[in-house]
Amino acid sequence: MTSPASEPVIHWPAHFHPANVPVHVVNEMFIPASAEHIWAWLVREPLWPTWYANSKVDWIRDKSRDLTLGVQFHWKTFGVSITSRVQEFVPCERIAWDGTGMGAHVYHAWLIIPKAGGCLVRTEESQHGWGARLMHFLRPHRMFDGHDLWLKSLSIQSQTGLPPEL
Repeated sequence: MTSPASEPVIHWPAHFHPANVPVHVVNEMFIPASAEHIWAWLVREPLWPTWYANSKVDWIRDKSRDLTLGVQFHWKTFGVSITSRVQEFVPCERIAWDGTGMGAHVYHAWLIIPKAGGCLVRTEESQHGWGARLMHFLRPHRMFDGHDLWLKSLSIQSQTGLPPEL
């Protein structure tokens, strides 16, 4: 997918570039909210389970902090425990983390692109591993549907304003 020169693009590690993976999914949605509100809900990982049904806290870390560059977090998604680390972090524009869990090694990136009346939010995920290939074979739309739900839920939350303090 190409973007106009003025729009941000995902900076893929070579191993996770869409051309180099067996599983890659792209979702995007226009969210009628400010980049600041969208960003605040996206980086407040301890609150994800309160508004994104496909997320569960799997390990307690310092819950007083939002995600930032280098932060490691443990969570459960799609029924799999994942250990992730934030690899890219540009406030109100982009965040990306890698993750490892049950036969899958993933890279999940988000872009927030301001537009008139809100933002286009794009999320892409690339996956390697036997678990990723197997799940994609058995349920080829599962990750797309889960990320679509994440975007819809993020839209609802972002339109309410900023998330509560931790």
